[in-house]
Amino acid sequence: MKNLKMKIARMEKDMSQIELAERVGVTRQTIGMIEAGDYNPTLKLCIAVCRELDKTLNDLFWEEGIR
Repeated sequence: MKNLKMKIARMEKDMSQIELAERVGVTRQTIGMIEAGDYNPTLKLCIAVCRELDKTLNDLFWEEGIR
C-alpha cells in the first residue's frame, strides 16, 4: 500500500526525498520505496520521519479503518 500521507506531508514541507533521507539517515531510494509501499520501515525510522515532518505515527503510518 502506497504511503501517500507521507509523500504529501513531505511535499507540504517543501522537502525533497533526498533532503528527508539525509535528515533521517537513509538513502533517497529508501524514502522512495516507503512512499511507494515497497519497503516496511523500522519503528525507529518511522519516528525519525515523523519528527522531520512534524507528524505523528498515526498521521503517517496508521492505515485507515484498522482499530
